[in-house]
Amino acid sequence: MNKLSYLSNANSDYIDSLYHSYKEDPDSIDFGWQKFFEGFDFGRGSEAGVVSAETPDHFLKEIKVLNLINGYRQRGHLFTKTNPVRERRAYFPGKELITFGLDDSDLETVFNAGVEVGIGPAKLKDILALVEQTYCQSIGVEYKYVRNPEKLKWFELRMESERNTPNFGIETKKRILAKLNEAVVFENFLGTKFLGQKRFSLEGAEAVIPALDSIIQKGAELGIEEFVIGMAHRGRLNVLANIMHKTYKDIFSEFEGKGFDANTPFGGDVKYHMGYSTDVKTDSGKNVHLSLCPNPSHLETVDSVVQGMVRSKIDFKYEGDYDRIAPILIHGDASLAGQGITYEVLQMAKLDGYKTGGSIHLVINNQVGFTTNYKDARSSTYCTDLAKVTLSPVFHVNGDDVEAIVYAINMAVEYRQKYHNDVFIDILCYRRYGHNEADEPKFTQPLLYKAIETHANPREIYNQKLLEQGTVDANLAKEMEKDFRALLQERLNEAKEDQTYSAVHQIFGGSWKGLKLAKPGAISIPVNTKVSSKVMLTLAKAISTLPADKKFFKKIEKLFDERRKMSDTKVFDWAMGELLAYGTLLQEGFRVRISGQDVERGTFSHRHAVLTLEDSEEEYIPLAQLTNESAKFEIYNSHLSEYGVLGFEYGYALANPMALTIWEAQFGDFVNGAQIIIDQFITSAETKWQRSNGLVMLLPHGFEGQGPEHSSGRIERFMEACADDNIQVVNCTTPANFFHVLRRQLKRNFRKPLVVFTPKSLLRSAQCVSKLEEFTDGKFNEVIDDHFVKAADVKRVLLCSGKVYYDLLDKQQTDKRKDVAVVRLEQLYPIPYDQLEAIHSKYKKATEFIWVQEEPENMGAWPYISRKFRNSSINFELISRLESSSTATGYAKQHIAQQLNIVASAFESKAGLKDKKQVKVATKKIVNID
Repeated sequence: MNKLSYLSNANSDYIDSLYHSYKEDPDSIDFGWQKFFEGFDFGRGSEAGVVSAETPDHFLKEIKVLNLINGYRQRGHLFTKTNPVRERRAYFPGKELITFGLDDSDLETVFNAGVEVGIGPAKLKDILALVEQTYCQSIGVEYKYVRNPEKLKWFELRMESERNTPNFGIETKKRILAKLNEAVVFENFLGTKFLGQKRFSLEGAEAVIPALDSIIQKGAELGIEEFVIGMAHRGRLNVLANIMHKTYKDIFSEFEGKGFDANTPFGGDVKYHMGYSTDVKTDSGKNVHLSLCPNPSHLETVDSVVQGMVRSKIDFKYEGDYDRIAPILIHGDASLAGQGITYEVLQMAKLDGYKTGGSIHLVINNQVGFTTNYKDARSSTYCTDLAKVTLSPVFHVNGDDVEAIVYAINMAVEYRQKYHNDVFIDILCYRRYGHNEADEPKFTQPLLYKAIETHANPREIYNQKLLEQGTVDANLAKEMEKDFRALLQERLNEAKEDQTYSAVHQIFGGSWKGLKLAKPGAISIPVNTKVSSKVMLTLAKAISTLPADKKFFKKIEKLFDERRKMSDTKVFDWAMGELLAYGTLLQEGFRVRISGQDVERGTFSHRHAVLTLEDSEEEYIPLAQLTNESAKFEIYNSHLSEYGVLGFEYGYALANPMALTIWEAQFGDFVNGAQIIIDQFITSAETKWQRSNGLVMLLPHGFEGQGPEHSSGRIERFMEACADDNIQVVNCTTPANFFHVLRRQLKRNFRKPLVVFTPKSLLRSAQCVSKLEEFTDGKFNEVIDDHFVKAADVKRVLLCSGKVYYDLLDKQQTDKRKDVAVVRLEQLYPIPYDQLEAIHSKYKKATEFIWVQEEPENMGAWPYISRKFRNSSINFELISRLESSSTATGYAKQHIAQQLNIVASAFESKAGLKDKKQVKVATKKIVNID
């Protein structure tokens, strides 16, 4: 039933029939009418009876008052006093009485509708005063789109009973004033002592500091033991100092340029990007751990990393309890509305593999981007309109009314803890200076900054309010400022005098205890990753045997029969090699987590880690049968996101280095959607922030006629970022080598990101298999030599990586070319120079050393290989596709011709019939997958 249907059916007979229906069964009529009749009966007392024909006009007025109440609840946020420096935009219809069919003559009339707002039958003027105070002052609330009646009722009772008006005690008010004082004086002190240095001041939004303080205080009371905070650069130094308790001396030392050590390989980062961790004790005596995640200048990128860190801690530290840890994300208005990553992250909020029990979003709403006016920064009414996607409530609060902010914060934290949903607090404030302190904002916002110039800061406004209330002594704020400024000066003096200062890097504590930064060359030291034959075979049978009491699809049963037979033949394909790597790690007590698009089955239908029963939606996970509480196997199909999910998994691995954390791209080509995470975190975090990470990236890669969007994981982009042993890049050609490189990730006392270019057509190749002894007696081989040829006979050495090896192998074997050796470079970075030099020495009679790749000349590993070996004893030539602006051709025939040409050129012969057939078979295997 349309909840406004009564407006078009308002006659006494209709109302009378509705009332009779209500008396028989309240749930049989519309919710709005239920509430009306509740108030009607309450007002009439026990004598309530049938509705007479004389009452329809008053009934209609009652309905209009209910409509007014609902109008304020739904649209009151549009008419609030939340903007400290601008007039609010006008919205139509407004909130005038005439909008609801009422007028001033009704103000003294008593309406039973007052029951709806908890004051019983009341005059319209009193009902109006209540909703006006509740919904249209310093706090505006958007919540009516929440589709849960219990949550709606919670908000209405919580807000209307207190009229959204703070009533704090004197001690709370003093604490708020003290935190405001710290925020204001700290910024002022930096601005005067370090004139001209960038600090991305919080001035204009200083209320964020008492807001954060309140989140911590209130959260601790409600059981939160840890917060992980993500924010951009604006206000970060203030947060570090006055929330995280990074010492003022350390911050001033960084401004003085101290802490640089020319003897370390670490490049560092600017001071307003750095992270920090600390433990604080709240006023109620609770201990709370705080982590501020380091971040790049790419706004909002850190959001996904924070979510991953929190989920990781929920899984391994807090035993799945969402009440004990919460993420706090601090946004800018322009970035929240404009950056797509915010949408990708928000869509994770209720997904089983990614939810964190609700995030607390604080928006520093400066009402301007770098120079862009807010009207040009979004199409939506609010920068927070994204919240509606997940039905997350939004509090819009005046940044000058610090008590209103703290009040809204407390309610938001209560809501998060009760319902485990995201909640947004939009603090409307301003930016006193330009984008940075040297920027001139009047170039683009002259009127706004004319108003800001004469606008008092939040501390002055709050102090004046307290003085008017008679709450504090007139000298309290002055004494606070004097004492705090003296403390800052003392710490600055210490910082200037201290010649022994070294930057603080909080690493390798907590879950990282026992691990360390890798020493130069450590990444190339061989690691024992062997597993006994008994363990391998037992495990292989266990994960390939399906329970007899469950009904699976016949194709699945056949597939698992074939897998089970591998235990007898002792030869394993790629999928089994991968699953056995996970299984052996699980048995050794390591957690394994995999996520990405379609990873449960695998894009190429090879993994089948999760099986769905034929006659139900029940799922069966073979590897999960091996797990225990400390070593779980978890695999999640992600939503269609690269940027957000890769950042999440990076954060997950950052918080738990003892888990094998894997992100797999649907196709390697799609990894470029997450390039910011790769550039700003994966390849550079250790150099910038001394933050290690063991994340594994699986990127399906190979030229098989699938066109420019399904051929290349962009090896060249990873290779150009390789330096300082920052990451590992491999392109394995055997299941056993893949097995060993995965296990190697957790078998060292340091962590490095691992990028694996994985096969597609080879997943079903009879050639791409490994014998049992390669798992039980082998290790990860950075280079695999050619065992078919004799070194003395070899005139030409082909060095290659990945799938093209099998095309070259087939040609070599078919033509019995003993004069051409095919050597595989399995690890592209760190490049194994010594092993390649040994290969060069071994084939001393060879006159040609050629790098062969499927990728165009300007792509793949060749640009890196040619640069690194240009002054070496090995003078590599190249065979590849011609340089190209696109990764691959979209024409199957052209692809086949190019592939045949590569193979033929490698052996200096015309392409034979078998060569053509081999390449065509590989192409057909992959062509229908996209």
